Amino acid sequence: MQLILLAISLAGLTSAMDIEKRYSKSSSEMYYEAVNDDLARYTVLALGCAAAAYYIWHLSFRFSAHLRRLSSFSDDRQRYFVSAHDTFSWVKEHIIYAALFRTRHNQEMQLSSAINMGTLPSRFHAFLVTGIVAMNVALCCVTTPYGSTEKTLAGVVRNRTGTMATVNLIPLIIMAGRNNPLIAMLHVPFDTWNLLHRWLGRIVVLEALAHVFAWAIPKGQEKGWKVVAMALGGSSFLFTGLVAAAAFAALLVHSPSPIRHAFYETFLHLHFAIAAVSMGFLWVHLNGLAAQTYLLAAIILWALERTTRLLVILYRNCGRKSTTATIEAMPGDAMRITLRVARPWSFRPGQHIYLYIPSVGWWTSHPFSVGWSDTEDNMSDEKSLPLTKSDLLSAPQKETISLLVRRRTGMTDKLFQRAANSMGTPLTVRAFAEGPYGNIHTMDSYGTVMLFAGGVGITHHVPFVRHLVAGFADGTVAARRVTLVWIIQSPEHLEWIRPWMTKILAMDRRREVLRIMLFVTRPRNTKEIQSPSATVQMFPGRPNIDTLIGMEVENQIGAMGVLVCGNGGLSDDVRKVCRRRQAHSNLDYVEESFSW
Repeated sequence: MQLILLAISLAGLTSAMDIEKRYSKSSSEMYYEAVNDDLARYTVLALGCAAAAYYIWHLSFRFSAHLRRLSSFSDDRQRYFVSAHDTFSWVKEHIIYAALFRTRHNQEMQLSSAINMGTLPSRFHAFLVTGIVAMNVALCCVTTPYGSTEKTLAGVVRNRTGTMATVNLIPLIIMAGRNNPLIAMLHVPFDTWNLLHRWLGRIVVLEALAHVFAWAIPKGQEKGWKVVAMALGGSSFLFTGLVAAAAFAALLVHSPSPIRHAFYETFLHLHFAIAAVSMGFLWVHLNGLAAQTYLLAAIILWALERTTRLLVILYRNCGRKSTTATIEAMPGDAMRITLRVARPWSFRPGQHIYLYIPSVGWWTSHPFSVGWSDTEDNMSDEKSLPLTKSDLLSAPQKETISLLVRRRTGMTDKLFQRAANSMGTPLTVRAFAEGPYGNIHTMDSYGTVMLFAGGVGITHHVPFVRHLVAGFADGTVAARRVTLVWIIQSPEHLEWIRPWMTKILAMDRRREVLRIMLFVTRPRNTKEIQSPSATVQMFPGRPNIDTLIGMEVENQIGAMGVLVCGNGGLSDDVRKVCRRRQAHSNLDYVEESFSW
């Protein structure tokens, strides 16, 4: 962290001698060129300082959570941590957890089954986006000589917007990467960075268009548009700049939410190709200019991220044996995918991977939460059969990773059809797994934990349940009450996680800490709804979120953490109830989602 801050400081601060040398020149153009360069550096510095401030702020909460967890080892009731902090609970209720308008945040806005308008940002996300927009507007307008001639003003605006568009490519590339180092450092999910990437991309496009218009309009008014067209065709400098700007505009045109959701795989590859074209032509356009340094930094960051991903994929999946995927078609248009990886991985609750299956989706990948990880004996022939106890203990083992995937369109639809047509035999194909990613949330410091899952969202919660039950038995977590609420449409969906849940229910001291509540929204017959035990209960219909959380608050032990993974409507319902409870209880809300 110190090295990053030092690098940002060096990039943002210009020595007094260099400033004096540049400013001593009498030319106003050289003066504004120096100003533009300084403002570009200040942009990087400001973003770096904002990240550092958030890091320090979040580090204090991580330290507090660690102390809370340690104190729980000698205090089972954890009464000190039940009450809410007045000021911070208000901030969480009205800013951090608040939807932009009323209660809708993660529920998608659909004009029809085929037209998806995406989601609304939260109030906190809106503050971040507003800050980025305001900073760029201010930096494009500050020191601009509005009282000067039109030609001078247009020249300053042209150079300023061009410089800002280029320097913004650096954070734009960082935000788009799966290996974004700020995700682990700041514990900000990829979903948030994706949102900021989209908005910063729009800003870059608008600045690039302003750069072009600030040159073309004065020229067209002075010499005519035919002369402008001839200049664009006769100058490689102007032509490459125009193509780069047109490519940026194309990125904006093909990126609205309805297009992304309807043709996501096509959008992703086209987005990548157009971005590469824009970078290439922009490099030629900036040849010999100071702004080329910022473009070089963006290209290096992009190349490092892509190279890292490729090397990790090859290392994880290629060895003496390659990674394979066994797909089982399950009731309710779902698949249970078991990956037998070439090299062992180390997984933690809340992590996800990107899965490639070349025989079905070529080079496309999709993110899936890891529902279970285990090891199995790997004995390929009779020679490897264990004869003694020592042979059994030394037998080679292979790690397996299990996913639960719901059938949608594209790759998942093709994969489900192949698995369903395999005549009852599990389908085994060659696969590549990239990751693991995520694991920015931990529930170890909460005395009371509630997990809400809808449908296949259960895959995100199963590792947390397994970890917390094991931690309770070993005395390594603060959890004393863990409640899993799973909402499914049919009792058949219980088959999705039956092997995993069977192992969890057999864990040591499970009955003392874990309660499972299953809600079946579309039962064929009420006789299907039978509770196996007092700690595993089934109910028909949808749950009353307010009642369930209220029951846990009344019996709360220590701080309470609520984690939700499901459709947008479920997330918004849980968010609304958690906001209302902020003034009365120390309650944290965590949402797992992937919006694009």
